[in-house]
Amino acid sequence: MAAPTAPHPGRLLLVALLLPALAGCWSFDRPVDSDDPTEAAPGQVTLLGAGATFPYPIYARWFSLFHREQGVRINYQSIGSGGGIRQMIEGTVDFGATDAPLTDEDLERIPGTLSIPTVLGAVVLTYNLPGVEAEIRLDGEILAGIFLGEIRRWRDPRVLAMNPGVEFPDRDIIPVHRSDGSGTTYVFTDYLGQVSAAWRTRVGTGNAVRWPTGLGARGNEGVTGQVRQAPGAIGYVEQVFARQNGLPMARVRNARGEFVAPSIAATTAAAAGLADRIQDDDFRLSIVNADADGAYPISAWTYLLVSPQMRDCARAGALLEVIRWALLERESDVRELNYAPLAPEIRLRALEALKVVRCGSESRPVFPADRDFRSEWAAMGGEVTP
Repeated sequence: MAAPTAPHPGRLLLVALLLPALAGCWSFDRPVDSDDPTEAAPGQVTLLGAGATFPYPIYARWFSLFHREQGVRINYQSIGSGGGIRQMIEGTVDFGATDAPLTDEDLERIPGTLSIPTVLGAVVLTYNLPGVEAEIRLDGEILAGIFLGEIRRWRDPRVLAMNPGVEFPDRDIIPVHRSDGSGTTYVFTDYLGQVSAAWRTRVGTGNAVRWPTGLGARGNEGVTGQVRQAPGAIGYVEQVFARQNGLPMARVRNARGEFVAPSIAATTAAAAGLADRIQDDDFRLSIVNADADGAYPISAWTYLLVSPQMRDCARAGALLEVIRWALLERESDVRELNYAPLAPEIRLRALEALKVVRCGSESRPVFPADRDFRSEWAAMGGEVTP
């Protein structure tokens, strides 16, 4: 297997995880190269993953919580969604992570790859305006104007009209954007493309776009750092990064004309009715600019990318068990980090979708076809839709 691109030291998460030997799962008493997905050797299973920075805080939390029960190591490189997709295509990782849905072109290169949603989050506009204490208000047209380079000063009449009573400094606006292939960029440009015809025709949507203006930085961490250092700056990041750095976040006008602050409730509102839109276990759906009361308009979910056929059954079993554990048992971590949990029905459907995953030379199923995740969820006290 070729070595993946070396990550920035601050983005390398190498922690040990112990997957409990659950009844009906696997016992750690066989060599790691076993063709049996239910068996693996203790301390010998290592999973390599790479991709999105958007979910990095919650993935780091999950991995750290399992560190005390060491047994399976997960080396996750937070290099951006574009890098995660690329390494899945190159076959250098066991799983990828992305906020941007796989395109049909991607799927031609990695046929059958599953996009398994894990959490919902908000892409926020964070800014550095010394002396401004009030939450500022922005809408899609103003944001498009800023990142197109057409609105250049904080005292632009359009900004002032949307924020009566706010004393903006008389300084330049410094837009900060991602310089790497980024799912966060995809979500932000997807939103701008839906609300601004000028953005849609001149720039468009994608993991990486040709920015008309502004400073570039790698990762959510890089954008956050640039905003902190530059008075007058504004950038888009996953909200956890803004909160952890004590940076303010703008209220953004949604499809119903409400100025909404990012929150768990507002992100959850953006995903209302999402389960009804999923067809044939294809979770590649946008939820930006949702037409719902209280919805934060730049919301998204993020995915783990899982191959339908894995060579090593021990690693396949470990990967699917990590996903099951996270989706069914770790909702409290999601809320504590200000992500929003997926609706139970979506989590259960995601686990059912994983039943297609096979491993080894004989293409054995990793999750048995008759495994009842709905009953497992109910046994944990979870509510199940009839």
